[in-house]
Amino acid sequence: MAPSGDILLLLPVIAALVTPGSCSGCEPVSLPLLAGLMAAHAVVSLLIIAAVFVCACPRHRPTQEHDKIYINMPGRG
Repeated sequence: MAPSGDILLLLPVIAALVTPGSCSGCEPVSLPLLAGLMAAHAVVSLLIIAAVFVCACPRHRPTQEHDKIYINMPGRG
């Protein structure tokens, strides 16, 4: 399974937090860092869902038939 795009944006931050040594990157992730990453992922996911919802919702536009003037139609104009 491929990682999602917003996780890839956090990789430089995670890489900066890892101290280089004989076993680089094998330390357990601290709980506050893990909670922060999970919260950031949830916020980005909700923003994407909200953007898709706003773009996909049909907009209620009034019909423009009432703005037109019909010359040869009785009762209109």
